[in-house]
Amino acid sequence: MKAIAIAICCLWCASPSIAQDELRVTLLGTGNPRPSMERFGPSILVEAGETTFLIDVGRGAIQRLFQIGHAAAVADVDMVLFTHLHSDHVVGFSDFWLSGWIFGRDHALRVLGPPGTESMISHLDQAFAFDKAVRGRDDRFHADGIKLVAADIEPSVVFDQDGLRITAFAVDHGDEVEPAYGYRVDYGRYSVAFSGDTKYFEPIVDHARGVDVLVMEVISPEVELRRAAVHTDQAIEQIIGHHVSPEQAGTLFSRVAPRLAVYSHIVPSPTLAEDLVPPTRSTYDGPLAVGYDLMMITIGETIEVHPRRIVSDR
Repeated sequence: MKAIAIAICCLWCASPSIAQDELRVTLLGTGNPRPSMERFGPSILVEAGETTFLIDVGRGAIQRLFQIGHAAAVADVDMVLFTHLHSDHVVGFSDFWLSGWIFGRDHALRVLGPPGTESMISHLDQAFAFDKAVRGRDDRFHADGIKLVAADIEPSVVFDQDGLRITAFAVDHGDEVEPAYGYRVDYGRYSVAFSGDTKYFEPIVDHARGVDVLVMEVISPEVELRRAAVHTDQAIEQIIGHHVSPEQAGTLFSRVAPRLAVYSHIVPSPTLAEDLVPPTRSTYDGPLAVGYDLMMITIGETIEVHPRRIVSDR
């Protein structure tokens, strides 16, 4: 088994450089619909060679991107992939799209997701027609930077270019949220899979087989029962039933056997590592990291985990 290095340092430590053949994943937000200053809404930045893209754009994604690279990190994103259209996964999109234009994006933004994505994006385009017209006329931002190229996708290879292949696969987030997707990213010799929001779903094993890193959502039923911010037993039971418990995630991790397993989209927000790791260990004994906002995972000959350096928090 190849090595994994986990570095522990402050948020101001220098972020390691990335080699051309490595994959870099940054968890911009590891939270859920519950507002939290520690865990912003779900959003993941993936950097592979010359291509940079987001998986979901939850609350606060634009703030996290500014923290790690000021305007350049916002303007350079080429594409957005949605796992599903729950509000906590898409609510930050309009802010990201419009602010990216203001701060230098000079190319059309490609947006892919399950059926309903194209309609949502076209309506957002209409909703911000005033802003687009005024800023385009008075501020003279780049005309291509505000353009959106959206498409509904089916489970399949959705991007295959310059050694980077992105595959969408179906997951089970409940009958009411269908379809919902996970994504597998293969870049050269390295790979990472993202579960998206899902219940325990065995086909994930086949889609993630052989990956270096598997990023899974997770819920702590015990913490949800104690600290849920919703107020009916039915709502709490429904939330628990739509997500993966640590024991279930551990079973999937064991069957996939990634070089590193990672938790993100952690439900509910107050959940701590000590709530997740012990139950996971009942079904999985491999490398495990509990995600936090701005966790950076560099996938190469070794896998390195660091807090990503904050460039600007203005």
